[in-house]
Amino acid sequence: MAFLKWVFLIFSLYSSMPTPISSNPSLNKEALAQIPINFLEFAKKPEILDWMVGLRRKIHENPELGFEEYETSKLIRAELDQMGIPYKYPVAVTGVIGYIGTGQPPFVALRADMDALAMEELVEWEHKSKVPGKMHACGHDAHVAMLLGAAKMLQEHQNDLQQGTIVLVFQPAEEGGGGAKKMLDAGALENVDAIFALHVSSRFPVGVVASRPGPILAATSFFEAVINGKGGHAAIPQHTVDPILAASNVIVSLQHLISREADPLDSQVVSIGKFQGGGAFNVIPDSVTIGGTFRAFSKESFVQLKQRIEEVRFFLTSNLYSFIVDNQEN
Repeated sequence: MAFLKWVFLIFSLYSSMPTPISSNPSLNKEALAQIPINFLEFAKKPEILDWMVGLRRKIHENPELGFEEYETSKLIRAELDQMGIPYKYPVAVTGVIGYIGTGQPPFVALRADMDALAMEELVEWEHKSKVPGKMHACGHDAHVAMLLGAAKMLQEHQNDLQQGTIVLVFQPAEEGGGGAKKMLDAGALENVDAIFALHVSSRFPVGVVASRPGPILAATSFFEAVINGKGGHAAIPQHTVDPILAASNVIVSLQHLISREADPLDSQVVSIGKFQGGGAFNVIPDSVTIGGTFRAFSKESFVQLKQRIEEVRFFLTSNLYSFIVDNQEN
């Protein structure tokens, strides 16, 4: 297949490998233009398309959370076995790494995440989640099916891969579990020159692939803080140390980190999604728990944002409590 030869020619040039991947690696302009057409036509074949859809639906019906993807991993391994693709398992608890090609450089990785989310699927349809409180709401079921589909197509044309190795990375625990780091620590990308992944999106028509130069998705983390005060009756707030007031000040100040400290051209976000405290309208609680997420596109901005969140929480809560306690003592 011409498109496979062209892909690996690019990777060979990328890694400065002088050896051509075939006896005739050059492609003219017309052949280059035919590459995406050949690829899409191959992917549309019923034996490929129907099989991938079936895989996606099976995974969707049986969602598993991060580092619990045992059945999903079992399904992946069964398909790789059927294709004759060698793999490593387990990697980072439930991860799988497959290999197609010569086993020699350049190494190019394709990656898909496997885990679902802890949420209830409310849409009634034939392939609805069968596991209460869990569903594939972020498309990882499709990602696994897509990577298996790519593996099937590449494996069927492995004879065209006269140089280089494709590394198939099935990653657990993308949804906040740190699965990517565990895969890296386990050596999943050892000797890999480049890695590619896709994420499904409802914003684009079927068959459209969108990208752009530079970062596309932000690094993300979450935070949680328990703010302790002194509870009491709402009619006598002067005898309390109000954690709701403290938490409210923290939340407002956190928004200033974006509006007044972040470069407007350097996208960052801080969002509070959790505020828990109190159980009665006339009682000031002893404590409040707040939590949220923060995101940034560069490592430097991410580290700075994390530090400032910690500083804001500590400074505002400690000074507010001191102010209230000082007033009471006076």
